[in-house]
Amino acid sequence: MTATPGTPSTRPYPPPPAVRARSGPAALWDTLVLTGLPLVVALGLSAAFAGGGTRRWFGGRSEGQRAEAQAAKDAAAAAFYELDTAQRDLRISIETITAVDDSPAARRAVSDFEALGRRIDEVSQRYIQAVDAHDLDRDDLEAASAARARSELVSAKDELVRVKGELDRFGSSLGPLLGKAETQLARLAPAVERARQSLLAASNALDAVRGKGLGADDLAARLAALSPELTRLNQGAGQHGVTTTLQRAERVQREAGAIRAEAERLPERAAEIDHRLVSLRTRAQALTTRAGQVEPVLSELRRRFTAACWQDLQQVPAQAAQNVRQAELKLTEAQAARDAQRWPDATSLLSTVRALLNGTDEAVSAAGDRLRRLNAVQKDPHAEIERTRFAIRDAQRLAMTGRTTPDPRHAGPLDEAVARLERAAGALEGRHPDFWHFLTETDAVRQEVARVVAQIRGERGGGH
Repeated sequence: MTATPGTPSTRPYPPPPAVRARSGPAALWDTLVLTGLPLVVALGLSAAFAGGGTRRWFGGRSEGQRAEAQAAKDAAAAAFYELDTAQRDLRISIETITAVDDSPAARRAVSDFEALGRRIDEVSQRYIQAVDAHDLDRDDLEAASAARARSELVSAKDELVRVKGELDRFGSSLGPLLGKAETQLARLAPAVERARQSLLAASNALDAVRGKGLGADDLAARLAALSPELTRLNQGAGQHGVTTTLQRAERVQREAGAIRAEAERLPERAAEIDHRLVSLRTRAQALTTRAGQVEPVLSELRRRFTAACWQDLQQVPAQAAQNVRQAELKLTEAQAARDAQRWPDATSLLSTVRALLNGTDEAVSAAGDRLRRLNAVQKDPHAEIERTRFAIRDAQRLAMTGRTTPDPRHAGPLDEAVARLERAAGALEGRHPDFWHFLTETDAVRQEVARVVAQIRGERGGGH
C-alpha cells in the first residue's frame, strides 16, 4: 500500500516512526499492535484524551449528532480492521499458490490480487482522510460538522465493506488453485524424506554386497552421481522452488531405488552368470560333436538325391566349426569379465555366445532334418500331396460357408494353390525328381492357404 500523508496533530492514531511508510488497514493496524492496545480500547482512549480529559458536555442536537458520528467512526474502524485481516489472510493464500504454481491461472490470480490491493489502498486512504478531517472530541463541535463527519465516515465504511466483499469473492475463486498448492506443499516434506531414505537404503545395499566380496563399482558411481541432488534437496524448496524440489525428490527416490534393487540382485546375478558360463560351455562342446556328424549326412544326400536337394548345405560343417570356435573365444572373454566383476560386459558376451550357438544348432539340425524329410517324401510322396490337398479343401469349404458362390478374393488364391500343387506333383514323374523343390512348393502352398483362411475368419469375425 502507498504511504498516506497526514497532519500529526489531527490524526487520531499517529503511527510510530517504524511504520509510517505503510498505509491502509495495515498501517493503522500496525500502529495499534505496536502500541499494545486493542482496537476498541485505542479508539476509546483517543476519544477520551484528545481534549485533555476535560470534555465539556453539551445537551441537545449537537451531542446527538456527535454520538452518531462517533458510532459511524467505530463502525468504519471495525470495517477497516476486517478488511485488513482479510487482506492479510488472502496474501498468505496467494504466497502459497505462487510458491508452487506458475501456471497462467496462478499468474492471473496474482495480478488480480495486486489490482484489489490498489483498490484497498484507495478506500483505506479515504477512510484515514475522513478520520483525520474530523475531531469528534472538540468541545465546540457543531451539529453540522458532526453530521458531515458522520456522512463521510458512513461512506468510508460502506466502501470498506464493499471492497471487503470483492476480496471475499476473489478469495472464494482461489479454492481450486489453493487446494492444489496445499496438496503440493503437503507432499513436499514426505517426498524429500522418502528420497533421503532411498539413498540410505541404496548405500546400505552396496555395503552388504561388498561385504560378500562382490564388486559394484558401476552402482557406486551411479549413487555418487546423486550426491549433488541430495545437496539441493537439503537446500530446500525456498531456494529451488516447490515443484522443482518435488520432481527432484521423486527422481532421486526412483534412481536410488533402482540402484538398491540392482545391488540386492547382484549375488543372484553372479550365480546366474556362473551357471550360464557352464551351460554354454557344455553346449559348445556338444555342438562340436554334432557338427562332426554333418559330413556323413551330406555324403548320403549327395549319393541319393539331386544337387538341388543338398547344395545349400555344403558350407554347414565349416561354418559350424567356425561358429563354435568363435563362441569358445567369447566364452573365455566372458569368464574374464566375470572374474573382474564387470557384470554388464559378462552378460553381453554371454548373449553373443548364445546367439552363435543357436545359429549353429539350427544349421546342424537342418542337415539331419533335410535327410529325414527327403527320405519320407521319396518313400511316399502321396502323403505330402494328400496333406496339402486336405488343407486346400478345408479352406474351400470355409470359403463357401453361407455363400452360393465364393468371394473372388478367396477363390482366386485357392484355385492357384490347386494348380501349384498339381505342377509340383507332376514334377516328381521325371527320372531324377527334385524332392526338395517339391517339399518347398507344398510348404508354400499350405502357407498361402493358411493366409486365405485367416483372411476369411478375420472378415467374418469383424462383421464384414
